[in-house]
Amino acid sequence: MACGLAHEPTADSLCPQATATYPVQNAALWEDLNTLIGTDAFKTKAIDWLAGAVQVPSESFDNMDPVGVDPRWEVFESMHKYLADAFPLVHKTLSLTKVNTYGLLYEWTGSDASLKPLLLAAHQDVVPVHPNTVDEWDHPPFSGYFDGTRIWGRGSFDDKSGLIGILIIIESLLEKGFKPTRTVVLSFGFDEETSGLQGAASLAKAMLGIYGKDAFELIVDEGSGYTEVYGIPLATPGIVEKGYLDTKLEIAAPGGHSSIPPSHTSIGMLAALLTELENNPFPLKLSKEDVVYDNLQCLAAHGKDVPKKLRDAIEWSSYSSKGLRAIEKIIFKDQFYRSLVGTTQAIDLINGGVKTNALPEQAWAVVNHRISILSSIDATIAHDTKTFKKLAKEFNLTYTSFGEVINEGAPEKTLVLSDAFGNALRPAPRTPSAGEGAAPYELISGTIKATFNAHRGIEGDNNIAVSPGMMTGNTDTRYYWDLSSHIFRYNHHGTPADSAGGTLGGVHTVNENIPVDSFLEVIRFFSTLILNTDEARF
Repeated sequence: MACGLAHEPTADSLCPQATATYPVQNAALWEDLNTLIGTDAFKTKAIDWLAGAVQVPSESFDNMDPVGVDPRWEVFESMHKYLADAFPLVHKTLSLTKVNTYGLLYEWTGSDASLKPLLLAAHQDVVPVHPNTVDEWDHPPFSGYFDGTRIWGRGSFDDKSGLIGILIIIESLLEKGFKPTRTVVLSFGFDEETSGLQGAASLAKAMLGIYGKDAFELIVDEGSGYTEVYGIPLATPGIVEKGYLDTKLEIAAPGGHSSIPPSHTSIGMLAALLTELENNPFPLKLSKEDVVYDNLQCLAAHGKDVPKKLRDAIEWSSYSSKGLRAIEKIIFKDQFYRSLVGTTQAIDLINGGVKTNALPEQAWAVVNHRISILSSIDATIAHDTKTFKKLAKEFNLTYTSFGEVINEGAPEKTLVLSDAFGNALRPAPRTPSAGEGAAPYELISGTIKATFNAHRGIEGDNNIAVSPGMMTGNTDTRYYWDLSSHIFRYNHHGTPADSAGGTLGGVHTVNENIPVDSFLEVIRFFSTLILNTDEARF
């Protein structure tokens, strides 16, 4: 492909980088904390702190009854007692409000009320461990076992490392006598793994009542970290999240004895509809507005081992849409990139029939959609509606989609599309990462670089690159959009390729673990973030 010199992009134009940002007024304190974090005594204590939290089996389950009704929530009383005992200075100094019984809302009041607070979020709950998988764990799932390198157990990575990391550094700052200028608020939900309806939703409502709309300078919740890509460590703080919709398909048809069957039973019709869905995925097209495109530009700008074909396509795309199409041909071979860019569809639930000799009168399925950040709930509904229209007519079904009658067929044969659980979510507002309003992103970027350097005892601005990022799932921040325009999903977890349990430390599966060195770096990140944000004036 031809690239004229006038179009030749530079690293700075493709992916501008912040400089490493270190505390200035609190430089001595920050250095003192870095020294402390590097000691064997602190390491031992940090291991014990996280292991103790892992030993509390704070599982949250789908379809739990509300707090006060379902006794399974009561395990969080044990979590609260553990936190109070483990972090006495935090609980002596910070105010604590319990929201919906088990949501924890702490405030570390700063001396300057004119400064918008920093909000740090995490969740107390963990994905349940299925009893049939317990024997597959190398170490018991709620043991918090330390093998000399890693801490094992459910929640060791997701997300007790974040929650405990925050509390450890605040406890340490209090021991050093630090008093913040900018207020720091902590919001710890208890059902993030089941969509946060009891926890984060209640905490968000409480914070809106206490602090008001757009009250926080920035919010940092769990999220992505950094990993080595094409020869460069790359950090990807999440600045947006995909939307969400569960489409339920329900078919009703006359029953009867299966010895006198119709041409198509309700299950047969449902199977045909689902096949039609999978044969008609959402259109997939890369745009310069996609966060994935920002990420690719950073790889081209700073990656040392980017394949020439990909690098050329990325550089070409900076001035030609043909370059975007060339990128698509390369990256869309990877299902991960396809899932990040497009609206996805996954048939996850299905049900129908009660007896082998009885025609099924009803059959249903649920399709999970993760909606592209450049699309909408309405566009997703429209795609589903159109996909089933032809077959609904062929089967003579009375077809209703999200309350709208699409086809008038036989009254006794119906197809109904609906929001399965009433929890549809539009794509999240995008946090500014360039231009006006990007100062918080630059602070996060500079903090990441300073943390990376400090943990390794190195200097410089180019040891790690930072790119806007996103995950394929959602976090508790789905409820926090009204609290700040600057929301980041980032925990500074390092994910080396040889990480036990896979690159994400066994998250949501057996053998979840976190290397203790990675955990210490998470603690160092929160230290740097709190002090940098305290000094920043946006």
